[in-house]
Amino acid sequence: MRLVIFGASAVEAFATFGAMSFAQGTRARIARLSPAAIRELPANVVKELQRRGCTIPQEAYTKKSNNVIKGEFAKPGQMDWAVLCSVKGISTILVFWNGSEKNPAAIAPMEDRIYIQGVRKDQFWYSRGIRPVGRDFIMRHHDAYGGPKPPPINHQGIDDAFVEKGSVIWYFYNGKWLKLSGAD
Repeated sequence: MRLVIFGASAVEAFATFGAMSFAQGTRARIARLSPAAIRELPANVVKELQRRGCTIPQEAYTKKSNNVIKGEFAKPGQMDWAVLCSVKGISTILVFWNGSEKNPAAIAPMEDRIYIQGVRKDQFWYSRGIRPVGRDFIMRHHDAYGGPKPPPINHQGIDDAFVEKGSVIWYFYNGKWLKLSGAD
């Protein structure tokens, strides 16, 4: 196979071909669940995820289904759902306020291929994971790593991790999502 990229050096052409090959080869290695496979998800949320064409990529370090969480992400006492929704190789965290399928928040869209890690010579794993975190976690990570000063913390945030590499915390405050320091 011959790849020609006009205006590119041989090294750039090889790097581009290698990135294309890696991205194409790793797509099939991401385990994905149908929203209907997550029994605890409310039926209306499952239906909305299916309408959007979502699958839920599974971070490989955890043996049980993952990347579907619930927590108090807007305010204390309100139970919200967050799902990592992948469509055409891009995953976005969708937050369903109070379990309603109407107007979910969409945060942190990222290409799935960015979160592929080589574990062995011929083994690659998907490594993006979300989980709910509380005030202690948020403040401990701010104290350890600095970053933007957190607002008053009275509900949970979403830890968005590149597993075993680092993370950021998404915290909803005054109608906006703040990006706070996570694990380093």
